[in-house]
Amino acid sequence: MLTESPLFKGLSVSDIENILSEFPNQLKKFGTGSIISQSGEQVNSLVVIVEGVVKGEMVDYSGRVIKIEDIPAPGALAPAFMFGNRNRYPVNVVAVTDGSMLLIGKEAFLKLLMRNDTVLVNFLNMISNRSQFLSEKIKFLNFKTIKGKLAHYILQRAGNERLTIMLDKTQSDLADFFGVARPSVARALGELENEGVISARGKMITITDKKGLADLTLD
Repeated sequence: MLTESPLFKGLSVSDIENILSEFPNQLKKFGTGSIISQSGEQVNSLVVIVEGVVKGEMVDYSGRVIKIEDIPAPGALAPAFMFGNRNRYPVNVVAVTDGSMLLIGKEAFLKLLMRNDTVLVNFLNMISNRSQFLSEKIKFLNFKTIKGKLAHYILQRAGNERLTIMLDKTQSDLADFFGVARPSVARALGELENEGVISARGKMITITDKKGLADLTLD
């Protein structure tokens, strides 16, 4: 499983075994519903999910629980928060299924980064990819309506050349990404089709009125 982790990309099983024998680490099991970490807790270790699925969630001021994202194996927990002035978990992490995770302490992981160029580059790529993902997500906060968010998403996927795209996310994934309820996404897609700016067949979306779709991003 670790050979499929972005952190160990390009390394063989024997390479990873050598790393785990050289640098202190710990394998921990967790059960469904257990709390892996809490918002505000200091990030003292790199945590890689070896088996199972966990999710990041936050509680707003009204007490409503908002799911941020699912993190399946072999993903890592908050790698961008290991270093820096505010190296604390930004959200609660809760186990969705039974599973296990690999922990490498911060000091040991720092030594690993200095000794292994492949792991260093992989770690930098993980942080960069995460920053780019969050940058894209912030853009959607500028759109007040769900139709505006969808219009921007579809136009971004299509680029300058294409008019037909395949959605790379399910409606549930889009709802999580936009921070709205799933029925709202389905309703907005239906409204876009009724307004004649797109035609939808499952995940296949055809832009029928590009200007009209672009105008929705201005709402």
